[in-house]
Amino acid sequence: GRRTNSMPPSKDESDDALTQYVLSPAANFFRDSKMLVRRCAKPDKNEFTKIAVATGAGFLVMGFIGFFVKLMFIPINNIIISNM
Repeated sequence: GRRTNSMPPSKDESDDALTQYVLSPAANFFRDSKMLVRRCAKPDKNEFTKIAVATGAGFLVMGFIGFFVKLMFIPINNIIISNM
């Protein structure tokens, strides 16, 4: 049979793999991201205010939901523990 080469890949081959699978995709992603940020328009004051208010309202709603869920589970948890 044919003998396979059990030597590790040469320095050139491992550099090519590094470039092909890590450095090149990272450079492409960075270049594409820069283009996207340059093309995007910054929001004006009115649009920014709307986004900030909507985000704040979302935080408040999620906070109240979490608070009430916790409030309901405290007595349920005490009932479960007291029956053990």
